[in-house]
Amino acid sequence: MVSGIAPTTIVAVSARLFRTTTRLVSDSDGHAHPGDRRSVNRVLLTLTDSEGNQGRCLAGAAHTGEDQLAHHVRPVLLGQDPFDRARLWQELARRQRGSAGTLGDRTLAAVEQALWDLAGRRLGLPVWKLLGGMRDRVPAYGSTMCGDEIPGGLATPEDYASFAEKLVADGYHGIKLHTWMPPVSFAPSVAMDIRACAAVREAVGPDVPLMLDANHWYSRSDALDLGRALDRLGFHWFEEPMEEHSTQSYRWLADQLDTLVIGPESVEGRLQARAEWVMAGACDILRIGVHTAGGIGPALKTVQLAEAFGMDCEMHGGGAGTLAVLGAVSNSRWYERGLLHPFHDFDEVPPHLTRAVDPIDAEGYVHLSPEPGLGESFDLDYIEAETVRSW
Repeated sequence: MVSGIAPTTIVAVSARLFRTTTRLVSDSDGHAHPGDRRSVNRVLLTLTDSEGNQGRCLAGAAHTGEDQLAHHVRPVLLGQDPFDRARLWQELARRQRGSAGTLGDRTLAAVEQALWDLAGRRLGLPVWKLLGGMRDRVPAYGSTMCGDEIPGGLATPEDYASFAEKLVADGYHGIKLHTWMPPVSFAPSVAMDIRACAAVREAVGPDVPLMLDANHWYSRSDALDLGRALDRLGFHWFEEPMEEHSTQSYRWLADQLDTLVIGPESVEGRLQARAEWVMAGACDILRIGVHTAGGIGPALKTVQLAEAFGMDCEMHGGGAGTLAVLGAVSNSRWYERGLLHPFHDFDEVPPHLTRAVDPIDAEGYVHLSPEPGLGESFDLDYIEAETVRSW
């Protein structure tokens, strides 16, 4: 119980599956590319307490389905004090082992973010203030989509160079390239990746921080060839060129490069797996995402772990939860804004929101919302009108 606040309990855990629209399409390997407007389904998870306060989090249907809520989330949350976030998270996390893989970290992340949103709304404070209020704005780097074969898109090294010049003009403090990956016909190609990186460096000059997120399944020799090219080009970091479950491969790579190796991004195991990477010397910069870490609290612990070793920890992906963590720490340098593409209007607000989560100013900063909770502004009338079903 929080001092001075009457005890309340969680009385409802509900989800709405609703229709919204997007201009993105995914290829066979799950990489996003620009496309025509189409209808997609999303889920809005809502927690309600006994005083009528609500906390919300947007999630995927695969992670907040009827079975997850009925078998795991409601048995843990209903009747409990919503301010007991750490205890409730631990109880959910302990159910993972016996869930036969049906209770993942993304489910924990959605529930935990909704708990934070509820707390912030009830207290009238933004979550980043509750976490410590280190800063109220964060410099953004522009994170491109993966390469493609769209004429004038990201099909050639020259396309990347031209787009990078635009991103610098837009105020971004750095640029991260996602180069070509399958199913692009010529991918993966170390030679093409090097050409794109060289073209971008020449276009933006020596002072703009550049990063590369390469094909996730390069061999050691390919990763080393590419990394040595990044050394010559003065890149800031090298991300996920190999299978990340091979910690020793990353230690081997980091030992031979001047360019900083960042990771892991996609490895399971949350804080504990990242502690193993630090101790193995497998990375120079740690990486964590709110959605893959199991929530804001676990991500914050990971950033603080890196701080204890004098390391930066960069956040994977964007969104309100990521911004909340970034507002509370000093050793996470940038906000990853994207994914960006010449033919995609990233700033177009989707119909289920009334405003963008992460608008960028002319100086390349994303300002943290002063609104209570996580700061997302859902159009609840639109969501209700477009609801397919609820559970």
